[in-house]
Amino acid sequence: MTEYERMVPMYASAAEWVAAVVAEIPASGWDRPGLGDWDVRALVGHTSRALLTVRTILGTADRVRESGEGPALKHPSDYFLEVARLPGADPEHVRDRGVLAGRELGDDPARAFARLAEAVLAEVRGADDPVVESIAGTIRLTDYLVSRVFELVVHGIDICVATDRETDVPPGAERAALQLTAELAARGGHGVDVLLAATGRRPLPDGFSVLQPKPGVDLDGRSS
Repeated sequence: MTEYERMVPMYASAAEWVAAVVAEIPASGWDRPGLGDWDVRALVGHTSRALLTVRTILGTADRVRESGEGPALKHPSDYFLEVARLPGADPEHVRDRGVLAGRELGDDPARAFARLAEAVLAEVRGADDPVVESIAGTIRLTDYLVSRVFELVVHGIDICVATDRETDVPPGAERAALQLTAELAARGGHGVDVLLAATGRRPLPDGFSVLQPKPGVDLDGRSS
């Protein structure tokens, strides 16, 4: 079994889990506080981008194949570390995209999310692990899907918390998200902080995120 063949069911389990969580949001729940400035609708909208972006980059596969270009990003963590440098990573841009994506889910957002998940999973199952063009550079689809599993798991948990639902994350997807979290922490200069927090020695600093490397770190965990 190839790495892609192992990854597709994991991505599917994460997407289908989030779709099931979203399906249980009552009509009165969409305007509840979600995460930060987002209400639940905007949070679900942002989460839907872990599906929409896969559809978008699959559309680049033929062009990348014809160009003969290989993957510039060699690991899922490369994607997030490069994205952190982009102007579009500004919190206001991320917030606004989430709000827009939530609106675009329409009058029946749960049904729209479920249909989107079904359609994107069909496209992924029909692909052959091409090299694709992401906003951060070319990347093999397998590695990009790992980043989408991370997004689905993290924001699926956010939705569960916002809607007072049990966080029953699929075990394989949970492990994949944790493994990527550890890699991002180590490469972003947060390894010591995460190890101390994970073993009960001291809490993480206020505002901590593995998605924001420490200043002056060369993205392999070393101070420059």
